[in-house]
Amino acid sequence: MALVVQKYGGSSVVDASSIKRVAQRIVATKKAGNDVVVVVSAMGDTTDELLDLAQQVSPLPPGRELDMLLTSGERISMALLAMAIANLGHEARSFTGSQAGVITDSTHGKARIIDVTPGRIREALDGGQIAIVAGFQGVSQDKKDITTLGRGGSDTTAVALAAALDGDVCEIYTDVDGIFTADPRIVRAARQIPRISYEEMMEMAACGAKVLHLRCVEYARRFDLPIHVRSSFSQREGTWVVAARPTPSDSEGSEMEQPIISGVAHDRSEAKITVVGVPDKVGEAAAIFKTLAGAEINIDMIVQNVSAAATGRTDISFTLPATDGTTALTALKKIQDRIGFESLLFDDQIGKVSLIGAGMRSHPGVTAKFFAALADAGVNIEMISTSEIRISVIVGQDEVDSAVSAAHRAFDLDADQVEAVVYGGSGR
Repeated sequence: MALVVQKYGGSSVVDASSIKRVAQRIVATKKAGNDVVVVVSAMGDTTDELLDLAQQVSPLPPGRELDMLLTSGERISMALLAMAIANLGHEARSFTGSQAGVITDSTHGKARIIDVTPGRIREALDGGQIAIVAGFQGVSQDKKDITTLGRGGSDTTAVALAAALDGDVCEIYTDVDGIFTADPRIVRAARQIPRISYEEMMEMAACGAKVLHLRCVEYARRFDLPIHVRSSFSQREGTWVVAARPTPSDSEGSEMEQPIISGVAHDRSEAKITVVGVPDKVGEAAAIFKTLAGAEINIDMIVQNVSAAATGRTDISFTLPATDGTTALTALKKIQDRIGFESLLFDDQIGKVSLIGAGMRSHPGVTAKFFAALADAGVNIEMISTSEIRISVIVGQDEVDSAVSAAHRAFDLDADQVEAVVYGGSGR
């Protein structure tokens, strides 16, 4: 008997008929002899609708109350799903994140999981029941307040529960048939990837691939927990996210080396801030980024220009989530007089395009080929960032689709025939 944790996104439980279909899949897994824990997101666009409602009432709703509001969407899903399962003759028990033992820090809106104590979940499983847990939420360790984990947090809930319960696999059900070499909404010829390593998937998630949440992949890698990404709308095999496969140089008789490039990811949710005329002195850059860290803003790419000899000043540009733009500008303006920089520029009409693949470690010429493909497509590069298995560029937002398609073709990632199907609309 295996312990299977399944997560169903909003597009999988968008209405009553979808919930009934999901219930049948869950019951089939139970009938196959498995213990089953299910994590659900809010139905369809419920979370967005609740956010809109909150903003109509208050332009700056208190974080604690906003979390109380937003977590109601998952509670609706879990109760309806438990009813649908009961209608099929199986007993299910629903639990909020706090009842399931998801303990977090006290940061409302983007709390991090500190611990999982799934005693009540284990009790339900021992009683032969199917446990259903509201995703995206937990309870703070110190104040015992309801918290949310940030958008996509249901993925993290599922993996954290699977790890705490010593589960065999965490199945993430979405509206596409697995992980693809690019977003099938942009590249219809994108190929499904049958198997991908944790590190490659982390890079893809960090670079905008929305099918899996970055923190859930980090959690799975830490506990060496296999993630199986599948569609709730079909029976196709999907994609396995697992530890990196050995290459022939690592072990005799292992599989052939994986392709150079696994996929192309993109992200339209970032913005760029340029701090103009920063005095080229020791400690000034540190002061800028310390201020941003104090405002709890995550920085992605950073570029500093060569100091102008005549002025002794330089420009520092960086990217960040566009939603944090106002907060960052406000924080930086407070230290403008102390540091002495000249001005701030803000641009939210950008996009990030990333080439990802563990194979590029040992293959020269990948960067040149990538840049040549973008140049041939007439795409202008504004910023560049690299890691051992990733090359990312910032381009104009209206050039993202062209850049993704050009890179995908350049590295022969297009499928022989169109195989990517998007059953829902959200990618989750």
